[in-house]
Amino acid sequence: MSPAVAKNGIPRDDAPLEPGLYLVPTPIGNLEDITLRALRVLSSCDLVAAEDTRRVRKLLNHFDIAVKTLSYREHNRVRATPQIIDAIRNGSAVALVSDAGTPCVSDPGAELVAACASAGLKVIPLPGPCAAVAAVAASGFPADNFAFLGFPPARKAARLKMLESARGRPETLVFYEAPHRVAASLADMLEALGDRRAVAFRELTKLHEERIGDSISAILDELQSRDEVRGEFALVIAGAGEEQETLQLDDGELARRYRLLLAEGADPRDALKALAEASGRPKRELYDLLRRDKG
Repeated sequence: MSPAVAKNGIPRDDAPLEPGLYLVPTPIGNLEDITLRALRVLSSCDLVAAEDTRRVRKLLNHFDIAVKTLSYREHNRVRATPQIIDAIRNGSAVALVSDAGTPCVSDPGAELVAACASAGLKVIPLPGPCAAVAAVAASGFPADNFAFLGFPPARKAARLKMLESARGRPETLVFYEAPHRVAASLADMLEALGDRRAVAFRELTKLHEERIGDSISAILDELQSRDEVRGEFALVIAGAGEEQETLQLDDGELARRYRLLLAEGADPRDALKALAEASGRPKRELYDLLRRDKG
């Protein structure tokens, strides 16, 4: 027998939710991506803990859901965590949501989950939208073993250190990046990882969703040619094991990529090393070539 359905299309279950913390993924763009189970939990819970209560209120209003909300974000988690734990201990079902996607994945929530588990309270994860998983699936790169590395550090030195530590990893690498930093991060990826196969996804599931490039340098070239870069990015980059076949780059292309790296602030020695790894040509040979290049 199929469950009853309310006017707003949400499956209705007369049994109340059991007390616990429900991790509820929300759409990363297209509202149709929310699951029926997520809607039922949001409409049946006692409290929604949200990274941005104003943003989640728009989602709740769209689906005609009236429920109390509480702010839970990086800056107030120390104060909000005990409130949520007390609510669950007193018999409440609390839904944790982020601004978009799956809670705790590059979003606040991990400490709250750990605190609930430590207190012996139930944590109930729901499957749903996640930009990293969608990007890997659509990249065409190996998806049986990938490493999600989140947002690279904002500062260049820290970013290069993190990228260099990932240089030898054989898994497909997945990053998130903001529009105002994506070009700088790609330039550092080119320097630290070499010019690997890569694809960028901009505004996944949204109206202006876009797939860009087939290598780090191609993505960087495309974004630098634009007057303005908007939207959130998911970057998928081939792991070290995928880079056994070096790129076939002629002398002119090697010189162009070297100048591009220098323009982005790369150290000349690091830029030379990155090109040697990408092309499979000796550094001394490349040094002589680039010294003759007049741009």
